[in-house]
Amino acid sequence: MAAFEAEYEPSSWEVIAQEVERYERTNGAEPSDLVGKNWIILWTLGVKSAKVRKTPLVRVADGEGRYAVIGSQGGAPTNPHWVHNIRANHVARLQDGDVLLDYSVREVQGDEKATWWGRAVEVWPDFDKYQAATERTIPLFVLEPAS
Repeated sequence: MAAFEAEYEPSSWEVIAQEVERYERTNGAEPSDLVGKNWIILWTLGVKSAKVRKTPLVRVADGEGRYAVIGSQGGAPTNPHWVHNIRANHVARLQDGDVLLDYSVREVQGDEKATWWGRAVEVWPDFDKYQAATERTIPLFVLEPAS
């Protein structure tokens, strides 16, 4: 997608910027200090800046080319910034190892969310703790390959 040819602006939170740099340098071969060994890099477009933003996240996949991204922010009372970006644009780019692809994105609820949440907790059990720690409903988005 041409939108992702925009300028990349590293996170102002240094630990996130360093994790993204590590992932890109090693194609995810080195584990993340934040999200462990099963991780991906989510690219979104800043709503205000129109710049590419990159976020390391836990890898949650269904084996059929779809992924889920969970806006947990460790159970914080607010959503991570990327949630606002993805809700506004409904597109993302995802790097999984050395593969970089574009996706359409939709927020899911109900049974579909429960199915994906189950997959997510298998990979990262703390997601349940994060939901218990906050009053907000943690959003879950499904990424499907762009056509």
